Amino acid sequence: MSENPTTEINQSRIRRTSQAARSGLDVMLSEAASGGPPRFIAPGSAVKVGAGLARHPGRVVGRAAGLTAELARTAAGRSELAPAKGDRRFADPAWERNWLFRRLLQGYLAIGETVDGLIADADVGWRAERRARLAAGNVLDALAPTNFAWSNPTVIKEVVDTGGGNLVRGARHLVHDLNTPTRMPATVDTSKFEVGGNLAASPGSVVLRTDVFELIQYQPATDQVRDVPLVLVPPTINKFYVLDLAPGRSMIEHYVAQGQQVFAILWRNPEQEQGHFDLDTYAQAVAEARDAVASITAQSGVHLAAACSGGIITAGLLGHLAAAGELDRVASLTLMVCALDNDTEGTMAALTTRDVAAAAVAESARRGYLDGKALEGVFTWLRPNDLVWNYFVNNYLLGKEPPAFDILYWNQDTVRLAAGLHRDFINIGLDNAFAHPGALEVIGEPVDLGAVDVDTYFIAGANDHIVPWESAYKSALLFGGDRRFVLSRSGHIQALVNLPGREGAESRSSFRVADELPATPEEFAAQAPQLPGSWWGDWGAWLAERSGALRPAPERLGNQTYKAQGRAPGTYVLAN
Repeated sequence: MSENPTTEINQSRIRRTSQAARSGLDVMLSEAASGGPPRFIAPGSAVKVGAGLARHPGRVVGRAAGLTAELARTAAGRSELAPAKGDRRFADPAWERNWLFRRLLQGYLAIGETVDGLIADADVGWRAERRARLAAGNVLDALAPTNFAWSNPTVIKEVVDTGGGNLVRGARHLVHDLNTPTRMPATVDTSKFEVGGNLAASPGSVVLRTDVFELIQYQPATDQVRDVPLVLVPPTINKFYVLDLAPGRSMIEHYVAQGQQVFAILWRNPEQEQGHFDLDTYAQAVAEARDAVASITAQSGVHLAAACSGGIITAGLLGHLAAAGELDRVASLTLMVCALDNDTEGTMAALTTRDVAAAAVAESARRGYLDGKALEGVFTWLRPNDLVWNYFVNNYLLGKEPPAFDILYWNQDTVRLAAGLHRDFINIGLDNAFAHPGALEVIGEPVDLGAVDVDTYFIAGANDHIVPWESAYKSALLFGGDRRFVLSRSGHIQALVNLPGREGAESRSSFRVADELPATPEEFAAQAPQLPGSWWGDWGAWLAERSGALRPAPERLGNQTYKAQGRAPGTYVLAN
């Protein structure tokens, strides 16, 4: 054991967090297709760790002695162990002030450190080690003292205050959830939301509908608008309205109010008949939407802004346009929380072998799609403290209702992923195709992102557990042209829903930004200045510089070719 146990605990916690953070989109797509519990929480890796430790018995003895010593310090009240800053599980003051709960917490942390150290001592190779850390992390999270009524001071207080009524209500919640598909704690009060009512409420019209997507043009909110329009390309693994949440929390509403002409693609929720939809299908759809917007606004160039998996599709389209000599059709490209360079140790190779990926592709091909609920389950177990145990305590031990929170409602409003696109995403991740010019073809043209020399803007989240910001940064380096990289302090979704603070109010948001990108993410983090507030204002100014002059806002939506044919948010977003 280290002479400074607190330092070693913190380093251990960083290692565990880092490994979980590198379980990205590719892993989710492979694991979800299995139809069962995620393989990365299965116990198989424990066998390899056990065999590795059997070869090094002295290390096991040393760890056991270190644990015994730390538990002795804990019992004597001399331990310096403390939970990670921001660990909400231990926010109750009793964990620090009460001698019994403090010792219980420190004993739990000491055991976690020992398990982490034993995995490191096993010398089993980086793939097995990363799997073992994820599996051990899930077990340790489940056994946290906060997850038991008798060892959670907040629950004990609630029992005293309500005479045990919280446990009675919690039992009713448990019975209800066990009889509801997914058999998981409810994360949101769904009765408080309606898509097209208090979600996805920005006014506009559907101006194009195809078998693949609907295109919405949003009603201008200003007397004048900028010449060059903006097209938003949402993810294909969630519904579009993460970009149009409740009024006052909507990115679309915000930029419409800034005088931007805003359009958004809404993907069809594919069924078995659409299983053949692949990367080319979706790239052609973005191109078709771009052409429609150019026609409606009488502009040859259009801003494209894409999020997460929508960014993979859009980057592929721009690679096609560069090879075809047609990049002038795009005024700028923005990629939000999107990874194209997957050459980050541990992302795909550690958790998803080619055999696993092949089985995943075969399973989705049999069904015609990857089920959204399965994908949600994998997402959940990548963040069990936030998305499982937090609600286990809230719903069952405290007896409270789950919150009414728009992002959580959106998160559970899942969609399917067409089998063809699932296959292409998996293959791109396995081959790291975007990082190798010519390794990927989109609509018949080889893709070289270095030839994409339009102005580009990139947004990543420092706490993103799906798209590690380092991967997003390396992806930015693949492009030619002028690049601006922004690192928000937030996670995957909060990096998108990054609301500016009200005037006069202190904002908790901040971001780092640079136009001259150094060679490595570490150099960027060391050099880039940190600015207060939301990146929304920075991107708005960046877009405005590239959006031409102001002109009178259109009186009608659509044009003679692309007529308004229904109110936003359209019909595809309502399909289950």
